[in-house]
Amino acid sequence: MRPRQAAAIALPNGFTLANLFFGIFGIVAASRGDFDAAARFIVFGAIADTLDGRIARATKSGSRFGEELDSLVDAISFGTAPALIMYFAVFQSSRWEWIFCFFFTACAVMRLARFNVEQAGRKNTHFTGLPSPAAGITLATYYWFSQTPLYTETIIGDLPWHQMLRWVMLGLGMLMISNVQYAKVPTVNFHSLKGILGFLLVVGTFIGVIFLPKKFFFPASMAYVLYGILRTVLLGLLDRLPGRDDPEGDDEDEEDAPPRRRRRRRRPNRNQSGPDTGREESPA
Repeated sequence: MRPRQAAAIALPNGFTLANLFFGIFGIVAASRGDFDAAARFIVFGAIADTLDGRIARATKSGSRFGEELDSLVDAISFGTAPALIMYFAVFQSSRWEWIFCFFFTACAVMRLARFNVEQAGRKNTHFTGLPSPAAGITLATYYWFSQTPLYTETIIGDLPWHQMLRWVMLGLGMLMISNVQYAKVPTVNFHSLKGILGFLLVVGTFIGVIFLPKKFFFPASMAYVLYGILRTVLLGLLDRLPGRDDPEGDDEDEEDAPPRRRRRRRRPNRNQSGPDTGREESPA
């Protein structure tokens, strides 16, 4: 292997290990009571998780090793670390509430395992189930949001968050292993309304991350979580409207039609899959 090729392969994996470093550092910071730094490290880990995929595609250095390494690191940085941050920040005084941390971590691990089986090596326009980075950032940045005037000086701060966070963790865990569809990074162009809206969304996200991180991350993450639920519900209701094609009726009509020639589809070789097709990235 040439030195340039070895460097191209090592670079994305280096960012993956940086993600692991930030995840472990987030756990250590939370155990010391520095929850502000813990949230910051999880966000840094999400940035590293996004960059390793971009670099792998740019250098065409995706590999099966990189896929497996990325999933194992994500299980720690976006499963174990956010759950422990919530334990040290909210649930530590109770003897039994750690079970919510276990449930969230277990769902993150199962979500990543299912991703490797069902979606790795394939190009998709959406995620099946809530991505683990989005779920992890939602939990980790709650403390940030709880320190802002938007939380402390409004009715939001009067809500029973200690009880609500239990259900938030349960909901995020269930969504990770659900079949709810979540969009990936929006397409950015100026040739269509969808592309323009995607551009505005990216610009708004960039402004919020840079200038209002503590006020932005948790509400934006919750909005993304709710978006997938509402989209799935609306699409399910539209499918039940009269006038929609009945799949059973279609099968009956096709019985009288002449048989179609079936083309043999080449099965993708996962060992030679496109770069970073097996890496799950943060949707932002």
